Formats: sequence, structure tokens, C-alpha cells
Amino acid sequence: MSQTAFEALREQRIASLNLTVQEFRHRKTGARHLHLATADTNNAFLVAFLTVPENSTGVAHVLEHTSLCGSERFPVRDPFFMMIRRSLNTFMNAFTASDWTAYPFASQNRKDFDNLLQVYLDATFFPRLDPMDFAQEGHRLEFANASDPDAELLRKGVVYNEMKGAMSAAPSQVWRSLRAAVYPTTTYHHNSGGDPSEIAKLSHAALKAFHARHYHPSNALFTTYGSFPVAEHQARIDGLALARFDGQDTGLSIPDEQRYAEPIAIEDHYTLDAAEDPRAKTHVVFGWLLGRGNEPRAMMEAHLLAGVLLEHGASPLRQALETTDLGTTPSELCGLDDEPREMMFAAGLEGSEPERAAAVEELVIGVLERVAREGLPLAQVESVLHQIELSQREVGGGHFPYGLQLVLRVLAPTLHGGDPIAVLDLDPILVELREAIRDPEFIKGLVRRLLLDNPHRVRLTMIPDTELGARRAAEERAELAAIKARLSDAERRRIATQAAQLKARQEQADDPEQLPRVGLEDIPADRPMPEGDREQRDGLALTWYAPATNGLVYQQVVADLPALNEELVDELPLYSACVTEVGCGTRDYLATQTWQSAVTGGIDASASLRTSLTDLQQVRGVFALGGKALVRNAGALDELLLETFSHQRFDELPRLRELIAESRARGEAGVTGHGHVLAMTAACAGMTPCAALAHRWEGLLGLRRLKELDKALAEPEQLAAFAGRLERLREILAAAPRQLLVVG
Repeated sequence: MSQTAFEALREQRIASLNLTVQEFRHRKTGARHLHLATADTNNAFLVAFLTVPENSTGVAHVLEHTSLCGSERFPVRDPFFMMIRRSLNTFMNAFTASDWTAYPFASQNRKDFDNLLQVYLDATFFPRLDPMDFAQEGHRLEFANASDPDAELLRKGVVYNEMKGAMSAAPSQVWRSLRAAVYPTTTYHHNSGGDPSEIAKLSHAALKAFHARHYHPSNALFTTYGSFPVAEHQARIDGLALARFDGQDTGLSIPDEQRYAEPIAIEDHYTLDAAEDPRAKTHVVFGWLLGRGNEPRAMMEAHLLAGVLLEHGASPLRQALETTDLGTTPSELCGLDDEPREMMFAAGLEGSEPERAAAVEELVIGVLERVAREGLPLAQVESVLHQIELSQREVGGGHFPYGLQLVLRVLAPTLHGGDPIAVLDLDPILVELREAIRDPEFIKGLVRRLLLDNPHRVRLTMIPDTELGARRAAEERAELAAIKARLSDAERRRIATQAAQLKARQEQADDPEQLPRVGLEDIPADRPMPEGDREQRDGLALTWYAPATNGLVYQQVVADLPALNEELVDELPLYSACVTEVGCGTRDYLATQTWQSAVTGGIDASASLRTSLTDLQQVRGVFALGGKALVRNAGALDELLLETFSHQRFDELPRLRELIAESRARGEAGVTGHGHVLAMTAACAGMTPCAALAHRWEGLLGLRRLKELDKALAEPEQLAAFAGRLERLREILAAAPRQLLVVG
């Protein structure tokens, strides 16, 4: 099909990101296409749909799963995972958010990119949505002994089980309750992933109807990124999918939320294991509904406000939450959620008690009133703007390609009717805000307008209930027993037959040759590898890589880990967690946090171990302290890293106590979501020294020791002894051989 199937709307160069944004519309269906043209060879694709659930049955989530269970051109049971083995992709996945569903991939290989494009377009626009796949991925009834109609009746399903696990974690339950209260009438009131108690209400017919309405090209946003020509993308998108559709008014949109006339306070409960002590386990969290996230100026002001209040330990609201005795640690929910059409700001405490909720509110409002009355130092506000500029420019990487990071940055605002170019090109707004913050009244007015004078505020007191999990399990068993009692013999046989069919379907070997693949002939013989320059500088070995980094520089000081006694080995991960959060030199931790924020995009420390390639019992370890900064701050980053490496202060004992309490809270909260990782870590602990240390540092053994340490540090002499061990580690690492790594 011809590239003229799309009409060009506009084009703009964004110098700060070194790319050109091109915006198109499909003439026949109205589908939108954004292309981010750049020299980057790691090309990315994403197709997304505005998905607006009207209940918590998880229809969007179940549809995401079943869309990837075979399609018109590729009628295999699991094309997604089969393509992982037939592809050179640098990323493949699918996401269900609160109000959108997206299917992204990335690849550096042209043939592979085209193969994945075929599979993704067919999966989204022409999925089979087989009833058996709906039963497998969504929900179904099945007997405990699948072939025995007299056995206990169970409810199963991939999404159903996934959400039971996800919603068992305390932070997830708190988040859902807060979201539901802050958004009482719009789609965000519902659980788009699916509430386990509601998923069973979803029918196969409702799933197909949701697909027909929401996965239409007229409701689609295509985004591409990289060096491949946009005309080729459009010809394939049109030929493989869009040419088969006409335009359609889907009637999909998200209205403004109905505003509260005055703040409200609610109580809810979350499940806590029966063996746990419920004391000091209450979450007290506040949520404010702010302006529209698709308006860049409003979004930037909200990020600026969240930053000046919560960025680090010297920020006024975070400092108050970290140092108060009303709770253990700031809530994981603290910060700005800019994903919804209208943003939400949240702040609060974990580890509190229900009767302290009013006092926590008094604390939070008191801090806001003080900031609105007294303002903040200009340097502190400038440092937050510096962080925003840095995040705008940074070329990220890791397991998530940079191109997809940019694409996801514009996704929600664009689907909500915003201007994607304005969302990417934030430099003009940064210039405006740099001028605006020079007025001492600006931050004061922002706090008052967005928070203090905003009546749409929710105080959520989330109380632990050690019996709630058992009650819900009993209710589910009773419901299933009642269903079973009503089943006719024919219905029982049908459930047993379906289980047998699903088992046979899972064991069925699909022909992989129905899917496209990359052959050796499609892979270039040479693969360019980055090469660094090596030199000696001030007696240290320096390795320097010089890729395009949009004006940022990354630096690491890397020290060889010497032999340590058992006690110090156990402290090493805690040393890494604390070293960037305490004072250094003559500065206390508050001044150090302000210094870090003013000149860097953050610094971090880690200890890592690697085995020899030829002998798994031989281990080499390094300690790395690194950070990133704009090139203009490279010298300041040097100074900060060297000062932090050699002159950390572990004499601020209350600060150490706070950091360990926060680490414990994070560790305990992460158990539910990372249970499989913890189990694998424990299972591997006896295989190699590295695996044993992973269990001691990051596994259940490490968490148990962290809990014991947190309790012990309540005794002043134990806290002083812990600080002494950290100081000993500092001295040992400062004397160890080290080298420098610079990227920029």
C-alpha cells in the first residue's frame, strides 16, 4: 500500500533530544502516527489504545493476554513467547495501564523489526480471542482433581491468579483504595488490572465487545522511533492492518473528575498475615487531585512542586515524614502520579496507628502552610528544576530502550488529547519556570493553589487486619461450594471436559514455522562494539567512552573489594544503601542532599560480585560509587564523588536509624511481589559463593538480618556499634585500589 495512506500534519526538530518529531494521520481511519526520527539504530515500535474500563473485571488486562494467544495470520497458541526464540529483539512486551493498553517492541535488525511488526499488528487488530484462551488467561471453574466432578471446585486463570498475588501486597491495596477515593466517578475508580472478586463477572462476549470498540484503528496511536524510514513503516502498517478498516466514532473519552467540595477522610483495611503483629502497621496517606497531565505547563508545575516537597531528605515534607515519631517511614506512594488524565499528588506515612491519622494530617498540612508562608531558598528550587532538565535530556538504557522511554513519555498525554511535541520539547517551559521561581511568591502560591486551597483531598487511613485474608478466602470457598451445589451433572461434565481440553491444548506442539524468523543470513557479520580510551590520570586508571549522551556525563569510582571479615561482609549492602544518604566532609546529611540535587542527577553506590568464567568458586568483587550530571557540572560531580567516597559521615546516628527503618519497610513490602526471586535466591544459595552472598544480602536471609538489626538499633550502644562498622568499611574501601570510568 502507498505511503500516501497517511497525511503529514507537522514536523519539528527537538535539539535537546537530537531528534525530529513527525506527526501523521491515517486518511481512512483517523489513526494517529508519531515518528521520532533519529540516528539511533535501536528502532522501536508501539501501538496503543485508549482503554476505558467501566468496572473492575480486568477486561483490558485479560484482553491484553488473550490478544497474544494467536491471531488470524499466526494461529499458534503462544506467538509472543515463540517469537522471543525467533527474534533479535532488544525489547518485547505488552502493558495494561489505568486507561491505555500498549504493545511495544524494539530491534536493531530490519528483518526482525518487520517480523515483529507483522505479529504485533495481527495480534492487536485480528486476534482469535478463542473461548479456550479466555478460560486459560482470564478465569474459569475447575475441580481440584480436574477429572473428578466430586472434588472441590476452584477458580483459576492466569490474570485471576496474577491479580490475587498483586493485590495481596499492602502497598497495592493502599494504592487501590487511595485511587478509588480520589477518583470517585471516572475510569480510575476501577482496577484496570482486575479485582480478584470481580474478575469472574467478565464474560467472553464482553471481552470481544471491548476489543471491537477499543482496538479499532480510529482509537489507535502508532509510535515509531529510530533510523528506519517513516514511509516504510506507514506502508507496512497500512498494508498489514489499517487498509481493512473504515473510520469509526468509538465515543471513547475520559471526562473531568467530579470535584469534592471539601476534604474527606476514609478508613479501609488491608490484609496482614495472621502471624504478624498489627501494631505500627497502619498507613496514613493523603491524595490531592490536581490539573490535567496533558497540559505541559501544569504537568511541569506539579513535578516542580512534588520535587521541592519530596525530592530528598532535605526537602521539607520528606524531612518531616522521615523524622516524625508518628510513623516508621514515608509512604511508598509519596510523589506525583501523572499517568491519569488528571494528576494526583500523594504523601503520607507507613508504620503508624489509626488514632494518629489526625496528627499525621496536622503534620503534613503544617509543613505545607509553613512553605506557603515562608517559601523555600531559591537554590533548593533551582536544584529541582535542574533534576527535571536532567531527566529530560538523559539517554536511558538498561532493559528498557531509550526510544521506548521517549515514546512512553508522550503516550498518556497524547491519548488524553495533549500535544506530544510540547510534552517532549520542555525547554521553553523550563526557561519560563527558571524566570518564575525568582519570584519568592511563586512556590508559595503553587503550594497554596494546588494543595492548601484544593478541597479535593482525601485522607486514607489503611488499617491492617490479620483476619481479612482468611475471611476473604472463606467467602470464596463458600461461593464456590454454593456454585458447585447448583451444578447439574451435565455442567460438571462440561467443567471436567474443559479442563481436559485446556491441558491438551497446553501440551499441543504448535508448528513454529507458521511464524516469521530471522536467519543467519539476516544478521550482519560485524557488530560494532563501543571502544573506550584508557589512560592514567593522577595515578588512577581512567577508561573513557564517548557516545552521544545529550549533554550528560556519567562517572564511576570503582574500587576492588578486599578480603573482609564475616561481620563487615554482612554490612556491605547496608553501607552501599547508606553512603549516599548521609553527610560527608563538613556537611550534614541535609546539606549533602541539597548539594547532590544541585549538581547531579543523583549518585548511587553498589557492591557487585562476579565469578570466574572458568571456575565458579572464584569470586571477584568491586564497590562502585557513581553519578550523572550535565556536562557543565562535570567538575562538581568529580568533587562530590571523591568527597563521598572518602569522607562520609556516620556520626549522625538518628539518620542511620531512619535509613535502616526505611530499608526494612521496603524489604518487607517487596516480599509479595518478588517471592519467586527470593525463592530462587534461596534455592541457589548452596551452589556458589556468589549465590550464597546474594541470599545473605538480597534474599530472605538478608531480610531476616535487616529486621533483627532494625530492632537492635533501638539501643543506643547498638546504633553506635553499627556506625563504627560502617566507618571501618569506609576506611578499608578508601585504601583499596580503584579506577575511574567516564561516559560522556
